[in-house]
Amino acid sequence: MPYVIALVLLVMFVGNVVIGAVGQAPVVGIVAEMLILFGAAIAFSVGILRSEAREKSKQE
Repeated sequence: MPYVIALVLLVMFVGNVVIGAVGQAPVVGIVAEMLILFGAAIAFSVGILRSEAREKSKQE
């Protein structure tokens, strides 16, 4: 689930950047972009840590 959240947030970020690059005003502001990217990084980190913990518990 954390990977899905990270993917959704990353798609939101990339979509906003693409819309801004095409020439229209970006949908969200700079601070919101930062928070979206930060949320994606946190969700990805949680996913990695959960996967790592799952692998350790399987090995023991």
